[in-house]
Amino acid sequence: MPVGRPAVPQPRAAVTFLTVAEVASMMRVSKMTVYRLVHAGELSAVRVGRSFRVPERAVQDYLRDAYTDIA
Repeated sequence: MPVGRPAVPQPRAAVTFLTVAEVASMMRVSKMTVYRLVHAGELSAVRVGRSFRVPERAVQDYLRDAYTDIA
């Protein structure tokens, strides 16, 4: 890198966060079930004040890993 030129930061991928209610709706479960998954560490979440926000990717990963083939 040439001397005197500032480094240009790489753009970060956008992360979409969902509320517990939105996750519950997507998964067709109760909000309490989502809270249990978060507290058990099975579903990643970020605490914002007194509430949780779940990355959309974490929900997709959880559902993909929880899928079982019954054949």
